[in-house]
Amino acid sequence: MLVQARSAVQDDWRLAQMRALLARRNPGAAEEPPVDILESWARCLDAGLDFSRPVPLAVVEDADLRRRRDEAGRVRELALVELEMLFQQIAGSNFLLAFADTDGIVLDRYADQRFATSHAGAGIPAGSLWTESAAGTNGLGTALACGRSVAVNGPEHFFGQFCDISCTAAPIRDADGRIVGALDASSYFDTRQRHTQALVQMAAAHIENVLLAEQRAAHLVVAIHPRPEFIGTLSAGLLAFGGDGCVSAFNARAAGLLSGLAVRRGTAFEDLFNEPFERFVARLHGSGTRLRDALGSVLAVSCLQPGGIAARRPSVPVSAPASTGRLPRPAASLPAAGEVAEDAAVQQAYTLAAAAVRRGLPVLIQGETGSGKELLARHAHAASGRPGPFVPVNCGAVPAELFEAELFGYVGGAFTGARRQGHEGLLAAAHRGTLLLDEVGELPLPLQAALLRFLDDGLLRPVGGRQLKAVDVQVLAATHVELAQAAAQGRFRADLLYRLDAVTVRLPPLRQRTDFEAAADHALRALQADARLTPAALRRLAEHAWPGNFRELRACLARALLVHPTGLLDAGDVAGVLPPSQREAPGPGLSRLQQGATQAVVAEYRRSGSVSRTARNLRVSRTTVYRHLREAGALD
Repeated sequence: MLVQARSAVQDDWRLAQMRALLARRNPGAAEEPPVDILESWARCLDAGLDFSRPVPLAVVEDADLRRRRDEAGRVRELALVELEMLFQQIAGSNFLLAFADTDGIVLDRYADQRFATSHAGAGIPAGSLWTESAAGTNGLGTALACGRSVAVNGPEHFFGQFCDISCTAAPIRDADGRIVGALDASSYFDTRQRHTQALVQMAAAHIENVLLAEQRAAHLVVAIHPRPEFIGTLSAGLLAFGGDGCVSAFNARAAGLLSGLAVRRGTAFEDLFNEPFERFVARLHGSGTRLRDALGSVLAVSCLQPGGIAARRPSVPVSAPASTGRLPRPAASLPAAGEVAEDAAVQQAYTLAAAAVRRGLPVLIQGETGSGKELLARHAHAASGRPGPFVPVNCGAVPAELFEAELFGYVGGAFTGARRQGHEGLLAAAHRGTLLLDEVGELPLPLQAALLRFLDDGLLRPVGGRQLKAVDVQVLAATHVELAQAAAQGRFRADLLYRLDAVTVRLPPLRQRTDFEAAADHALRALQADARLTPAALRRLAEHAWPGNFRELRACLARALLVHPTGLLDAGDVAGVLPPSQREAPGPGLSRLQQGATQAVVAEYRRSGSVSRTARNLRVSRTTVYRHLREAGALD
């Protein structure tokens, strides 16, 4: 008893000490310090930290940072999309946004230029460690320690060196309830905004919902809410059920809506709801279904993901959540059944692009010519759910002097040869849909400035016109060149690059894909349904470098089928149609004149960085340029 009394006295003395220090740091504060802050300070004292002796900030090595980013994988992909969205929402507010792993290491950060270059912003670099034991009470460390969203305002930081910063952070949990990372927004204490914590919580909740749907892809996932109009929003609770009718995952909102019930993994459906699981599944519809919980409350229910359960029950239709909500639609995150995407890098590109367009973010698709950039763009358009059309435009195929009129349209009589009735233009044609700017690196510089203005305000003015028109367009850009290098050389506007690559996805070249055999077989069957490749033919094709990727593959297979219409292709059949420069021994078949021409084309291409510019400068066709580049193996 004496020991317990002494411990209680010590706790009271420590609590009084903490309150006194907080009062001295923030004399104008009228409210009692939050419990989360007092508990965090107590943990810091237990860890041996001293208010007056700040610990130097620890920063991991670059190699360790790269490893941690790779290990974060899918969580980091989703976090980056959310950070991009948050950055747009609070840009200009002197904020820094960060994503940290479970060890409290900042993996990525986004910051306004003013805050990033300040003492406070420079003190939060990528790779820095922010656990409570390393940095005292702070947003990231305290959120990870207590497992819930927290706000740490100025003087509430354990160490005084952070008293001019306010930060709010929220942990991210996977479908099993484990913390897999955290989001943070930091700003100056005197310019903090009360709504920031809600924005960070919403971003974390969206990531958790996507993880739940993806990690329970084979399970029945439903959304619940007392009001049906909120089913497609972050206010909805998510529940996943396995084939045994037991809860396999749930989000925090579901636990809140079913307060008073045992919402745990392994809980039977009948313990939560006043209906047998089998009967519920048999009558489940995508929208409009109602369900009474075990306490008598009526809830609206929608099937977000039928999983294997619905697949065994034809009476259960597949349905997506409301298009106005932010809930995920996992079935549209990967290519359709008619496409080949067994390669992990390709799957990653498709999933990230789908997530980005659902948030309305511009996407830059990078990859070699023929690697499937337009196919990915079409998939992204389908995943966006936008009702308008998909409008692709090849920026290198339209003459520079006509491009502005093609893109922005023109009024009647705007220039010589213009149609009397005018022309609406590609941007207007893509209203409520998606515009793909293919080979965007070929976009003339004057048009880059006009496109940047449109991306900033969504208003277009036709050539020769005076009236502005609001157009709702999801913009995608694709290129096979490195735009950052082009921007450094003055061939592409840096500000437009920053605007277009809100999210960047990269498609691997065909020669690097782990699903090459499936891709080759798919390409062949698209040409002739009963055709097939022998294992030896597949091995021979896999030895080829494929600088033209899928375009070159389809052309070679088409030539082989012309010679062998029966459709059974062996190694010798495909070897005979491969381009000469890619066979085992090119030999002396290339004359000195041809070799010199190839060298000249390659040199000009490397100087100009563009197929179109190379063709114009050498006064040859683009086809000729492509041929010489392929022969030299120099195509990007």
